[in-house]
Amino acid sequence: MGTIGELGEFGLIGRLTRGLPRGPQVELGPGDDAAVVAAPDGRVVATADLLAEGRHFRRDWSGPYDIGRKAAAQNLADVVAMGARPTALLVGLAVPTGLETAWAEELYRGLSDECALTGASIVGGDVVAAERITIAVTALGDLAGRPPLLRSGARPGDLVAVRGDLGLSSAGLALLLDGASAPAELIEAHRRPRPPYAAGEEARRAGATALLDVSDGLLQDLGHIAAASGVRVDVRSRQVPVPRILGSAPDALRHALTGGEDHSFAGTFPRDADLPPSWTVIGTVTEEAPRAPGVTVDGRPHGPGGWDHFRR
Repeated sequence: MGTIGELGEFGLIGRLTRGLPRGPQVELGPGDDAAVVAAPDGRVVATADLLAEGRHFRRDWSGPYDIGRKAAAQNLADVVAMGARPTALLVGLAVPTGLETAWAEELYRGLSDECALTGASIVGGDVVAAERITIAVTALGDLAGRPPLLRSGARPGDLVAVRGDLGLSSAGLALLLDGASAPAELIEAHRRPRPPYAAGEEARRAGATALLDVSDGLLQDLGHIAAASGVRVDVRSRQVPVPRILGSAPDALRHALTGGEDHSFAGTFPRDADLPPSWTVIGTVTEEAPRAPGVTVDGRPHGPGGWDHFRR
């Protein structure tokens, strides 16, 4: 099938967008100056992420299909965390001209398959030549007339609960960095996260006061809720659902508390909330703390943890 340079910009665009599924919200897909996506609510939830080769993925660790799934998942999860339904993705792709066309096609297949889990569609984007691969994804969503679920609604007395796996991607990354190839479940969790997309609707029905996608580590992300809400959050370590495959070593809890990129969900709920069994209560919102909001573990402040692009 040759390289992207041999195919050319418009040949590549045609190859990547040919046959893309179109959801009911898409009035006009790829092929014009811009796409047209219905916004019945009158508002659009929008989020964007960048994935840079060598920073977010390595081609010797992950194939293009898994990279596509991961790129879509981290954006779709952000839309779901707002209590919205994902509708569309816009994809910007910077690639070397010598890259095989088949690599880009597999990337788009991964993007499209992840979108299918939520009913979203790829509606456009851009391609450009570059020395290294960068993928820029913008996701749109619809609130269906309902208020968004924010980080700023947590109140003293609320329960803190999580939905989804914690620490698997972090443990998988550690294995890859050590040159290991097993356990395969952990390696795959890093290559392709599996957000529980039903979490947004579940949280809304349970009366969530705050919600977010856990992308940079549970404690760090709960810190965002604490800061936005002006409260303190206390996590009880014994209640954190450490995946069995991580074992009982001290590192297992560390991965669950500070590991990112599983794209699970964390939220706060009224004390009397009727939470589905898929959610696990791990702590409480303890007090208003407008001057010093933050997160404690078993009543004690935690040290640095979680991911920060400009600290590493």
